[in-house]
Amino acid sequence: ALPETRLKRMRESRGLSQSELAEESGVPLRQIQLFEQGQRDINKTAAVTLYKLSKALRCRMEDLLEPL
Repeated sequence: ALPETRLKRMRESRGLSQSELAEESGVPLRQIQLFEQGQRDINKTAAVTLYKLSKALRCRMEDLLEPL
């Protein structure tokens, strides 16, 4: 299995499903799925996407970035 992404850990610790996070953040569900599956690099996504996710998860944008 793929290592868990920070996004997934943060989302699960907040008790949100992927679709709930999509709804709260305004980030498309498919994009969240791709981030969590490691098929899309969250470190290279637009700052506004990180901002929306971090607002919905009540964390810092940096908390969602994967270690380099």
